[in-house]
Amino acid sequence: MTNSKIAGIGSYLPDRIVKNQDLTKYLDTSDEWIRERTGIEERRYATKHLQTTTTLGTEAAKIAIERAGIQKEDIDFIIFATLSPDYYFPGCGVLLQRELGITNTEIGALDIRNQCTGFIYGLSIADQFIKTGMYKNILLVGAEMHSMGLDFSDEGRGVTVIFGDGAGAVVLQPTQKEGQGILTTHLHADGTHAEELAMINPGSHGGYHVGTEKYGYPDPSVPGGVFVTQKMLDDGLLAPNMSGQLVFKTAVAKFPEVIREALAKTGYTTADIDIFVPHQANLRISQMVQKLLRIPDEKVVNNIQKYGNTTAASIPIALCEAWENGRVKDGDLVCLAAFGSGFTWGSALIRW
Repeated sequence: MTNSKIAGIGSYLPDRIVKNQDLTKYLDTSDEWIRERTGIEERRYATKHLQTTTTLGTEAAKIAIERAGIQKEDIDFIIFATLSPDYYFPGCGVLLQRELGITNTEIGALDIRNQCTGFIYGLSIADQFIKTGMYKNILLVGAEMHSMGLDFSDEGRGVTVIFGDGAGAVVLQPTQKEGQGILTTHLHADGTHAEELAMINPGSHGGYHVGTEKYGYPDPSVPGGVFVTQKMLDDGLLAPNMSGQLVFKTAVAKFPEVIREALAKTGYTTADIDIFVPHQANLRISQMVQKLLRIPDEKVVNNIQKYGNTTAASIPIALCEAWENGRVKDGDLVCLAAFGSGFTWGSALIRW
């Protein structure tokens, strides 16, 4: 039976380190306030106008391709996960393809918009393509440049302090080795509270959507194609918003649920997990999930302290760092899990 394995992994973080204290120049906040609520001490910001989500992803992809022992021309499919694309359209997949210099028409490029859960969704999609024999070298990238879209005013403080820039990438290949590779993936979504963790504007609804009048221009007679209105500018609606308590409460419930689902499917228990890599949403969330599942500290990967929340990039960055540090070894049972905007959530179990 053919399984999918991670044959190469890479990550890229911009050079600029932004400490909590640096944010106090723009926001009414403090290092203590940020650490207490998120666990974050610093994050990375890319260089605006010189770097983009695509260029960050490209650097991570180059490393993953080299570590997979293949040439860039061997890539036969690209999956790019991000919530901060270079353009409204086209997506970053084709831009990455161009940056890598593999613009031959035999390659497909797929963009997915599952925010914090993007890497897990992309992993599941790639797994299906490889298992069916459709592709043999899939490049999966999760990359974000949040710094270009954050609200550096006191109104945006609760969101702005959380996010950072970065990219991670993996190359997935088929393996015939029994018990190796991706054992199972589980994906879920519930759009009931979609607007509670979202960037509503600019959007094709012209600032209006049934039930979301508070987020835009509440007049359905406004002509279509109005991507930015004066009300959006006046009310500060062109930045991400988050209902923190609801997100926290739901994440703490869904993380253990989807992890247990994966374990039940494969017949493992939490004690069998060698390394647990959660999406780096909030250190308090990760610690609470860890406690609920009774996973010891030495098995959990947390690097949000250094990089903040890099959403779609957070799992591949953390996984790459753990692998580089020797924490992920051949034969290890690796558990990945994420929760984010949508709401969406998912998990994956991998035998390394």
